[in-house]
Amino acid sequence: MKKSLVVLGLAFALFSCNNSSAPAASGFKTAYVDTQKLMEKSDEIKDLDDKRKVKTEEMGRELDSEVQQLKLDYASAQSEANSKGPQWAQLKAQELQKREQQLGAKQEAMGRQLQEEFGVKRDTLVSQIKKTIKEYGKKKGYDYIYGTGDAASILYAKDSYDVTKDILKELNDKFKGSATKEEPAKDTASEEKK
Repeated sequence: MKKSLVVLGLAFALFSCNNSSAPAASGFKTAYVDTQKLMEKSDEIKDLDDKRKVKTEEMGRELDSEVQQLKLDYASAQSEANSKGPQWAQLKAQELQKREQQLGAKQEAMGRQLQEEFGVKRDTLVSQIKKTIKEYGKKKGYDYIYGTGDAASILYAKDSYDVTKDILKELNDKFKGSATKEEPAKDTASEEKK
């Protein structure tokens, strides 16, 4: 009977200790942001997407006129092939294929240019949005702001909850420790080769 009371007392004491930390944890002020909705409804992102669309259409019109000219040249070459002979037709076909490849390369280059130009701008906007969320969280006194939607992550947390430095130190220490162990083995192996 005494043993069961002692065990029950210890269990109660442990439970009380665990509960004393629970109210502090539940006192966090949190919120969430639907990042997908934020990206869809941001005026600045909409404006950037509109500019990208306009530039894509301009580049597309330029390419379309060259594609149409190439099609006309193909049709013309087919009609002239009978009268000018097979050797001329073969040379003309090679020339047209080369132009077609050049158009394909030009189209790919335009796509890369658009991606580079607007990808960087979009990344900058995303960074600005994250910064705004962080500033909002600080101003409103939030401990955490979580992200939902496509990119679910913590978008803001108080610096005191950041353990990145501690984990990075452990990882770096482990790496240095394994690198130190490997170095003597490498030296031994290189000496054996000599």
